[in-house]
Amino acid sequence: MTGQGAAGHGRARTRREDFPTVLSRAETWPGVLEALEGEVLATEETLARSRADEIAAWGRRSTDWIPPSALGPLPDDLRERAARLLQHQLAVAEALVERITQSQRQRDVAARMSYAPTRPVASFIDQGL
Repeated sequence: MTGQGAAGHGRARTRREDFPTVLSRAETWPGVLEALEGEVLATEETLARSRADEIAAWGRRSTDWIPPSALGPLPDDLRERAARLLQHQLAVAEALVERITQSQRQRDVAARMSYAPTRPVASFIDQGL
């Protein structure tokens, strides 16, 4: 899937569910980097929507990315691009962790408020009888 990301970068955009397929098709280092950039942009879009369920889904990812061994080492002319991508990934990952933590705190507070015992209600007894 191609299109502009949330920040209008004009790079290929990848939905999370398409990510493994895109990486398996990437047969060159530029293709691999493009797929990774797409995932970072998709994550940023998820954060921008501020939907707790989508953000939590990113936090439950159980597989780590493994560099493709069939491509050999990263070419020197792509090292700067890869370094920028890594910095971008780290910044987005930090924002993601912050949002997940914030969401958990909000859920904890909401749970305590919802199940807290009710306050006693004042009762007045007329003793003039």
